[in-house]
Order: sequence, then C-alpha cells, then structure tokens
Amino acid sequence: MMERAALIIAVVELNERLTTLGIAVNLVTYLTATMHLGNAAAANCVTNFMGTSFVLCLLGGFVGDTFLGRYLTIAIFAAVQASGVTILTISTAVAGLQPPPNEKATGAQLGVLYLALYLTALGTGGLKSSVSGFGSDQFDDADKKEKAQMQKFFNWFFFFISLGSLLAVTVLVYIQDNLGRRWGYGICAGSIALGLLVFLAGTRRYRFKRLVGSPLTQIAAVAVAAWRNRERELPSDPALLYDGASEEKGAAQGEPKKRLPHTKQFRFLDRAAIPAGGGPSAAPPSKWWLSPLTDVEEVKIVVRMLPIWATTIMFWTVYAQMTTFSVSQATTMDRRIGSHFSIPPASLTVFFVASILVTVPVYDRVVAPLGRRFTGHPQGLSPLQRIGAGLLLSVLAMVAAALTEHKRLSAAQRSEPSAPFVPLTVFWLVPQFFLVGAGEAFTYIGQLDFFLRECPKGMKTMSTGLFLSTLSLGFFVSSALVAVVHMLTGSSSRGAWLADDLNQGKLYNFYWLLAVLCGLNLGVYLLAARGYVYKEHCYPTEEESMFGGVELAEEACCHA
Repeated sequence: MMERAALIIAVVELNERLTTLGIAVNLVTYLTATMHLGNAAAANCVTNFMGTSFVLCLLGGFVGDTFLGRYLTIAIFAAVQASGVTILTISTAVAGLQPPPNEKATGAQLGVLYLALYLTALGTGGLKSSVSGFGSDQFDDADKKEKAQMQKFFNWFFFFISLGSLLAVTVLVYIQDNLGRRWGYGICAGSIALGLLVFLAGTRRYRFKRLVGSPLTQIAAVAVAAWRNRERELPSDPALLYDGASEEKGAAQGEPKKRLPHTKQFRFLDRAAIPAGGGPSAAPPSKWWLSPLTDVEEVKIVVRMLPIWATTIMFWTVYAQMTTFSVSQATTMDRRIGSHFSIPPASLTVFFVASILVTVPVYDRVVAPLGRRFTGHPQGLSPLQRIGAGLLLSVLAMVAAALTEHKRLSAAQRSEPSAPFVPLTVFWLVPQFFLVGAGEAFTYIGQLDFFLRECPKGMKTMSTGLFLSTLSLGFFVSSALVAVVHMLTGSSSRGAWLADDLNQGKLYNFYWLLAVLCGLNLGVYLLAARGYVYKEHCYPTEEESMFGGVELAEEACCHA
C-alpha cells in the first residue's frame, strides 16, 4: 500500500518537472522570436522566473509545515500551477496577446505573460517544497522493511525527475518549435492537471503526519530573543542557561528532541537562553523572549553552514546560462542532422541531462573507489569535496563557453550577412553543456548530502529550503549581472557584450567574466570548507562526552 502511495507522489513530481522545465528551457526563444525582446531582457525574464520558482519553495515549505500540511499544500499549489500554465497557453493561442512582426510586445501583452509565468512559479514553489517530504512520510523510519522501501522510493523519485526533464527537453521542445507553442504549453497544462487528479485519486492511500511547525519560526524566535536580551550579561557557567523547554517540545511532537551541548561560537545567540529568573529550568514566558539552549545550538549549526551556502550560489549562476545565452547561441548555428532534421535549439539541453546521468554511475564506479583509497572517506569524497569538484567544473565550463563563442563569432564574420545560420555545427556547444551537467551531478548531490547531514534533526525541512535557495539566488545573481553588463556596455553598439544580435556582440566577454567570478568564488569556498567543522565533531555522541568530548567540541567550534 505504501509503495503505491509513494509511486503516485513520484508521478506528480514527474509532471511538475515536465511542466516547469518544458516552459523554462525554451522560453528564451519565444521571448526573442515572438515577443521581440532583446537577448538580455529575455535572459533575465527566464532567470527571474526560475529564481522565483525556487525561492517560493521557502514560502511553500513554511505554509505546509505551519498551517496546511504537505497534502493540502501539494493539492492547492498544483492547482495554482495548472491555472498559470493554462493562462500561458491562452496567451500563445490568442493573436491579440502577441505583437505583430518586428514590433515589441506591449505592456498589456507582457502583463498577461508575466501573470501566467509567476502564477506558474508560485505553484511550482509550493508543490516542490512538499512533494519529496510527503513521499517520505509514507514510510516508517522505525520499520527496517519500510526504511529500505523509502530508499527505493528516492531512487525512483530521482528517476522520475530525470525522465520528466528528458521528455521536456526533447519531445516538448520539438512540439513547441514545430507544431506551435499553444500545443506545447497546452500539453504542459494538461500534464500538471492530470498529475493533480492522480494525486487526489490516491488520497485514501496516504499517511498523514501532524504539523510540527516551521524551522524558520525557531530561527526567528532565537534571533528575536537574543536581540531583546542584548543588554543582559551572559552567565559565566553555561549550565545556567535555560534548557528545560527542549524536552517538553520534543514530547509534544512524539519524538524527544536530543539535547545539544553548549558551544562557544556565536556567543551573542546564547543571550536568547538567559532566563529571567528561577534558574535554567524555569518555564519560559514566550519563545520570543526565552529559547531553550538546544534551540539556540541548532540555530548556531545553521549559522555555521552559511559560508558554504553562500559560496555555492555561483554554480547556479553558471547553470542559468544553459537555459538562456547557450540556447540563444544555438539558434544562430547549424543545427542540421542529415537533410531532413534540424535540432531545436533548446534540445541541446539533452546533453546536459545526459551528462548528469553519465556522471553519477562514473562517480559510483570509478571516482568513489579511488577516493576511498586516497582520502579514506566511505563515500570516496566528502560532501564538501564533491561541491568543490562541481565548482571547479563550473569554471571550466565558462572557459569552454568563452572559447566556443570566439570560434562562433569568427565563423559568423566569414559568412554572408544573409546566411540563415552561422556555418558552424551546434555540437561545438556540447562541452559547456556537458561540463555544467557533470558539475551539477557533483554539486547537487554534494549540497543535498551536506545540508541533510548538517541540519539539526528538528530542522530537516530547512535542508531542502537552504539547498533550493542557492538555486534561486543563482538565477537572481545571473539577472543582476546581465542587467549591470547590459547597462554598462549597451545593447546595439559594437562594444555591447550582450547585443540583441549575438553576431554583433561580445558574449565571450560575459563568459570570461563568469569564469573569473567563479574562480574567485572557488577560492573563497576552499577557505570556508577548510575551516568548516562538521556537526559530528562539534556535538559528539554521549560516549564521547563521557571522556571529555564536549570540551574538545567546544574548542573545535570556537576555532572553526
């Protein structure tokens, strides 16, 4: 019964991936060719749409954890997404909602388009924030058989995500380019609506877990309490800090919350646990005035993770280029295979997906065994080492992209101005897609492992939020960089980097800029990773504590 329920949830995620990626991966060509926006404006529209989709996962997670529960969150936001894609389909089918040839879209036409896109983004954020967690809710961690089934579910979950992505960048893109956007987006709308119906049909099979509140509330409460007690003096003995509420909170949730020992780092947050009177076991007047020590230590864990979190954002800025300027490059190049078939520009993303699917087994069979031999880590590379490898690949990807753009421009200058495409095969773009795809396989899995491993047990939903927020910020950083470069270099003159006509621009300079920024970011990341102390070293087991492990942990965290 649980396997069928989890399978239904995985199907919902397949439809979500098919819908969201089916829109995003080919959106830049619709904005430039049909809505007649410039390359920079179109790229920013795509990255803002994707960034909003991911940042709204935080809102969806908060609403699901605190008010609605995961089931209602999935149902409601899937309906919102379906309505957004339906409006998008209508906007491509009604002639009056598109501009005439060679004229830019009006404010009203763009308004309808943006309404559709951001309704879709809202639905995506709410749906994506809860679907994997609701799938894991169908299994009991305490049961060995069901725990094994849960691992099987996550394998299938990843498979369905990959399948949805593959169908989006091949079948849907082909339909959009050859049969029309209204058919492609109509399939997207039908897909997410079908996913919602399938999800609702499985209602009687699901397990439902009680609401436990959002970890964002805990972080906010500790910060507010620390600020309110900022004038009070910290006790010299940490044992005087309040710690009585952690057991009560855990008992209320049916799962005792493990107490964490005090650490010396970020002492300002300790002020949140200074009792007003009555000693460390006194009942708190409000969590916004007094937080238990364990809650404070959990927030410290999150704060320690922030440098790693911040330095992974640049990878997703590079990732954003694969759905914007790389697709724009492909539209200008020779995409013919034989005499009867031409590859849709956005379908170049298939090499990106293929790279991910190739890199995962290569890592498992080749890199991991070598890593275990040289590093001694059971997984071959630690989570931080995997992220570092992904960041290095992002630098190489931008170097490859810049060199390819130099070659494409040279070919464009040798060709006739009236030629339908640059006489250079589109397969020259494969290295940049392949390197970013391989980088995602390292970075994505490394980030997921890192955030799941390091986030406190009581804040597991925070791990998904932290991870997805790096994606959203990566897209927004891309939008900001494009806006700044576009403002400084212009859009049509010979000096423009991001010209509306790529053959008149200097896109390679933008790629070189990203390569330099990624290189500097990698250096900062290596410093942050070198100084990071894993949670297991800061908070030892009870057996370690018996032999003075707490004092050693305090010193480690204090000097991290």
